[in-house]
Amino acid sequence: VAVLCAVLTLVGTIFLITPQYESTAMFYVNNSNLSFGDASLSISSGDLTTSRNLVDSYIVILNTRETLVDVIDYAGVSRSYKEVKDMLKAAAVNETEIFRVTVTNPDPQEAERIANAIAYILPKRIGTIIDGTSAKVVDAAVVPTKPSSPSYTVNTLIGFLLGCVLSVGFIVLREIFDTTIRAEEDISLCCKHPILASVPDMTAPSKGGSYYGYGSSRSKKGKYATAGTSNKLSIMGPNISFAASEAYKLLRTKLQFSFADENDCHIIGLSSALSGEGKSLTAVNLAYTLSQLDKKVLLIDCDMRRPTLAEKMNLLKQPGLSNYLTRQCSLDELAQICELKSGENPFHVITAGQNPPNPMELLSSVRMKNALMAMREIYDYVILDLPPVGEVGDALAIAKETDGMLLVVRQNYCDRNILADTARQFDFIHSKILGVVFNCTSEHSGNYGKGYYKRYYRRYYKRYYRGYGRNYENNDRSVAASVPMDEK
Repeated sequence: VAVLCAVLTLVGTIFLITPQYESTAMFYVNNSNLSFGDASLSISSGDLTTSRNLVDSYIVILNTRETLVDVIDYAGVSRSYKEVKDMLKAAAVNETEIFRVTVTNPDPQEAERIANAIAYILPKRIGTIIDGTSAKVVDAAVVPTKPSSPSYTVNTLIGFLLGCVLSVGFIVLREIFDTTIRAEEDISLCCKHPILASVPDMTAPSKGGSYYGYGSSRSKKGKYATAGTSNKLSIMGPNISFAASEAYKLLRTKLQFSFADENDCHIIGLSSALSGEGKSLTAVNLAYTLSQLDKKVLLIDCDMRRPTLAEKMNLLKQPGLSNYLTRQCSLDELAQICELKSGENPFHVITAGQNPPNPMELLSSVRMKNALMAMREIYDYVILDLPPVGEVGDALAIAKETDGMLLVVRQNYCDRNILADTARQFDFIHSKILGVVFNCTSEHSGNYGKGYYKRYYRRYYKRYYRGYGRNYENNDRSVAASVPMDEK
């Protein structure tokens, strides 16, 4: 910004500012004009002091209308009295009896004519007004050869400094007034709950597609665009990046330590402060990661206002949760098997079903509570994909039935004040918040693995799984082949 301002200032100086030329005439002030032939009266120090004091009087006489009108006539210029007066600048030279008159004009010839006209008119005018004094021309005016202003160097430096000031001012104001969550430290300022995992951005331009949103994706300009099915599937389950996979495994491990009893079924709700923070994809990937531990996992789309799981996972929309809660089907008809990768443990999904007019009443109904109790007898983990708290209150209606809540916060998207209000609402209904999932983070976010170590370990483990792991399996086969048959 500073360089841009400097360039704009230089271009504006060259093309928009008219060059000005200065022509100067110098005068000597004497307060004694008495002389007798070749002899003259001696001048005392008092006379010199008086001469210096007369400079101000001479400048006043110069700026009078009558004097400048005579100057205009003598110079032969088409200027008014005010225009010529604005061109003049007169001052003493270093507190001496000499004073300088400078004429500034866009025309160098006109500046010279006006300055020499003053040199001719002013001494005569002074002699007729103040007796016993005189003003003599020390240096006549000449035609200037180069402009006195503007200064390209000075203006460019001013533009550069102005750009620096604007940049620093913008950064300071942004830090003061922008409450968008940009780093883990911002979450700590407004939320006392721990950050369980930081999931990297899986929607970089190189990967294509976008998935965040309440069934849509939000661009930087705030507009929404629907993501394609292939892009959605590429960021779920086994298709996600290595860094994202490790983040969800870390989330899984921390969730296991959040519960003291590993034998009971745990119902975990996922919500967010705003729509578009990626809670649905977080719920899918969490369910997939838990299912890889040979756990029976059920994922329920409890967002009956804007359901997204059926579309994202290519599942049947009906029958779903709303159909069961309105007694249109039984509980056994709801669960659909989801196998994101052949050969891996699948998990079950219950879609939201048909959009009802009263989703909050259905989620807080006794039938919903009984359904959760029945699911505890079947599954090890039940994941509830709940609506955002900042827009509707559906999540609060069922949060009390969960064993813990996860808040999904998207980097450079959610507001600190809104997140703090969301956490307060869960605390008000005495719902346990297990922690925060910091979603769609950039490469430099988070405290773990910054800089060199992050790149080193990521390269190391990728190399291990791709190379050393295969060699290890091959070594096992070779060792097994060398064992005699009777020992086998």
